Amino acid sequence: MKVNFNRTALADALALVTSAVPSRTPKPILKCVRITADKKEVRIYATDLEVGINHLITEVQVEQPGDIVIPADRLSAIVRESVDEVLAMQADEGTCQITGADSHFTVYGQQASQYPAVPGFDGEADIEINLENLQLGIEQSLFAAAKESTRYALNGVLWEIKGKKLSLVATDGRRLARAKVNLLSAPGEKIEAKKLVIPAKTMALLDKIGSSDKDVVAVKLVDNQIIISCENVVISSNLIEGNFPKYEDIIPSDYTKKLTLPTEAVASAVRRSALLTSEESRGIKLSVGKKSLIFSCRAPETGDAQIELPVEHKVEPIEIGFSPQFFIDALRVIKTPEFDLELDQPDRPGLIKSGANFIYVLMPINLG
Repeated sequence: MKVNFNRTALADALALVTSAVPSRTPKPILKCVRITADKKEVRIYATDLEVGINHLITEVQVEQPGDIVIPADRLSAIVRESVDEVLAMQADEGTCQITGADSHFTVYGQQASQYPAVPGFDGEADIEINLENLQLGIEQSLFAAAKESTRYALNGVLWEIKGKKLSLVATDGRRLARAKVNLLSAPGEKIEAKKLVIPAKTMALLDKIGSSDKDVVAVKLVDNQIIISCENVVISSNLIEGNFPKYEDIIPSDYTKKLTLPTEAVASAVRRSALLTSEESRGIKLSVGKKSLIFSCRAPETGDAQIELPVEHKVEPIEIGFSPQFFIDALRVIKTPEFDLELDQPDRPGLIKSGANFIYVLMPINLG
């Protein structure tokens, strides 16, 4: 293999592709990327055996086709630190030479034939979505997925389709986020009947794809895999097996206490009221008064804080405790200047709504 790369294009591709490389694995070859050159273009592959990605690079000059498997971290570091506009790569029998204007690196690789297969995208799409809309849905749901859980389904995001709407739902058992995204067309009944749980890592990869308002994501379901294509990137992923909670039962529908609040002002009040929280006293108290909303915390070892926000409302007084971080996480992804906060009793969840497409359920905490 002999290829001249535009260094910037190679760096951008590696930044995305190496996100799929596992940080720990008993199989050293999975810490590598596979680079395959044909007559006019190059593809870079990475996989952890559950999630795979292949990235097409067209800003290349291929002098000799071929392929090589080399350590992802070494290659990324060389490309990142290079000051050249063009990098030349030559590979033969497991050895890769990378040459710049004033530099020469020899990197030892592995046999390309030993690298696991990474699927491409073939045939018609089952689902099509605007990339920007999908990435907004990911931003408004993924943060609520469980980071570690014995219930494996909670480590992913549920995809549920009804007509031309895709719901993205994530929960860690203490909060739940649901974002709705418009599809470009309604899929068939077989696709609509499926409830897909996509791994968090796959969703994070999708969120990293550079987007414009015209980019379209094509989605295809093959056995227990989802294959997603957008522009020069194809992401393949195993689906998570297991039952996702019946989230509709968790979203309250009978609340009568509703406040319409300014997003930025509430975010500031929550952040400031949490400044004196401690390991033992992590919660903040939200108190609804006659003409104000008071955010406060009291920690015996550090002191207390109180932030008052004037609010016009017709809600009866109530006091309820929340995790400030969980509250802030939701406010950070709200794109509207105002949001609705619905409450009931101090032992029932808070409900945050923004527009028609975002709902966030936040479990209360006991402040003692």
